[in-house]
Amino acid sequence: MTVFCVMKLLCQATRNENRYAKRFFSTLLTETAQKRTFAPFWRVVPDPGKSAVLGLTQLFCTDETSHKEPKRKAVFGSVGRRIPYRILHVINQDGESLGNMHRAEALKLMDQHNLKLVLLRENAEPPVYRLMTGQQIHEEQLKRAEKKKANPKPGTVQKELSFSSAIAKNDLETKTKQITQWIEKKYHVKVTIRQAKDSNTDMFTLFDQILEIVSEKATYVSKPKITREGVSTCILRHMSDKELKAYQNMEKQKNSAVEDENRRSEVK
Repeated sequence: MTVFCVMKLLCQATRNENRYAKRFFSTLLTETAQKRTFAPFWRVVPDPGKSAVLGLTQLFCTDETSHKEPKRKAVFGSVGRRIPYRILHVINQDGESLGNMHRAEALKLMDQHNLKLVLLRENAEPPVYRLMTGQQIHEEQLKRAEKKKANPKPGTVQKELSFSSAIAKNDLETKTKQITQWIEKKYHVKVTIRQAKDSNTDMFTLFDQILEIVSEKATYVSKPKITREGVSTCILRHMSDKELKAYQNMEKQKNSAVEDENRRSEVK
């Protein structure tokens, strides 16, 4: 009788153990199936000497082993028909707001007027797009490129100098010497000239005079342009070794041409 009771208890314990094991692996497999970034980490491992058993393999996570490339800044231009957003805020080619609309409606307007859609502000809610002509896009790209060139790179020192177009000759020479010293130190130099009311001197003529004096060392980062009425500006920088070599070769060719012309004049 005692032996029978002991055997019954052992059988009950075995059944309980199997039931708990099945419940454990069932839960484990369910959780694994929900994690899409993991490769399957369970499989039936065949063993010739034993019955099929459930074995665990090493976990593999693509999130840990792969490195996502940093998001590149979108280039200003037409997005075509690739618009991931359902609702857009649209601006017409004249810069007037057309309000929020479905992307299908925006594409319809684009096709009707033979325009292109350009993303202006992606982080806005909803994102802002503008209808533009190809010429408008090209002009805006040129403006952005010029602005980027005008902004000094990190670590670049930029000095500023401003004066009136009525500046005296001696004062202009002093200013030019200061510009030359800054250029020699590889600084960028922003020159601003204000048109004097009683002066007939053209601002761009003054820029040419300055560049002519420092031409053996400097070139334009941003060419002279009118920033507002009566005010013009430019930015100068030191030429690179390659630019200096090209400039020197050009000067040699120019001098050679002048000498040849003088010889021909003497012969005649």
